[in-house]
Amino acid sequence: MASVPAFDTARAPVVPSRRALPAWVYNNAEMHRLEIDRILRPSWQIGCHVSQVPRTGDFVTFDLGPDSIVVLRDRDGQIRAFHNVCRHRGARLLDGSGHCAGTVVCPYHGWTYGYDGRLIGVPAKESFPGLDRAGHGLKPVRCEVLLGFVFVCLTGEPAPVREQWAPFLDELAPYRFEDMVPLTPVSYEEWDVDWKVAMDNYLESYHVPVGHPGLNRMFTPDYDDQKGSRGIARGTSWLREQPSPRWSERHYQALVGATATHLPAEYRRCWRFYSVLPNLGVDVYPELMDFFQVLPRAPGKCVIRYAIFGLPDERREMRVLRGLSNRINDSVNEEDRQLCLRVQRGLASPSYTPGPLSNIETWMTEFHELLERQIPEIRLPAPPSRFV
Repeated sequence: MASVPAFDTARAPVVPSRRALPAWVYNNAEMHRLEIDRILRPSWQIGCHVSQVPRTGDFVTFDLGPDSIVVLRDRDGQIRAFHNVCRHRGARLLDGSGHCAGTVVCPYHGWTYGYDGRLIGVPAKESFPGLDRAGHGLKPVRCEVLLGFVFVCLTGEPAPVREQWAPFLDELAPYRFEDMVPLTPVSYEEWDVDWKVAMDNYLESYHVPVGHPGLNRMFTPDYDDQKGSRGIARGTSWLREQPSPRWSERHYQALVGATATHLPAEYRRCWRFYSVLPNLGVDVYPELMDFFQVLPRAPGKCVIRYAIFGLPDERREMRVLRGLSNRINDSVNEEDRQLCLRVQRGLASPSYTPGPLSNIETWMTEFHELLERQIPEIRLPAPPSRFV
């Protein structure tokens, strides 16, 4: 088993000692409902990248709990977002991603909407005496574009996306997210773990030397180079000088510096990881980047929504580098899934009581404090009566 390297306490944020959350909150129906309503719906979520809706009428849908949002480009080239629900009887309008030719048409009764959300057509409209079409357009969803990504928010008034990301914009600028294109379709992976178990895992790197031996062979721990602002934690792992004994890892180390020539030399030596509360991860590599969202599916279950993007580059060496990167990260993802499954199973044991948290788990503590502010019952040792 890999040993955990000494942690530089001089770099660690000083926080009071905290304990992990009680086990019951990771598999409770009422907690699941409140988390969607109070934590996720009022937060910024990535709907898509601008390159996924390049033409008028192109759309991408995104589901969050019972809500569905459609992001589309209108006739003026503006990106808009709407609730993906017909104003007549509530039918879902669009699925997945694609193109609407001219209008958005409900597949149930044919109510028709313009790209700006206006209701412009109602079959048998005479059977709706007094219908005010102006009052029955699609309900808009707040959206903002930053770094080439379309962020949507269902409720509340969170700070603008740019304000949240401001401390990191300079270091991200050389990667040119805005110019990237999808390298894979958006994918969905179901995990039999609570979404908070998965986010706890992504928010701390204490487990990396033991749980991700490949990463540890290739890179320094990202908790040795941390930067944070409210709601976003960034860790940077630096390429080790010692070549890995594993073929794919060693070849990645050897190839990346000479291939990612669009970046300054220092940027070719690091992987950056941005964990964004409450449920977003952004991983940035010299050759590509990805985002993932951890979405509640049911109490004790979640869905990982995942997509990969990169600058257009048809060079053979870039294709090889990206293939190596994806191979390495597929292993890391499976390791994370297995680790989270172990936690979910262990939390079911009546013997478990919340353990102490390391200073390396500071960002996990911030996540728990967010949950506690919005759902105060989360710290109770057992569920209150209305949660049972």
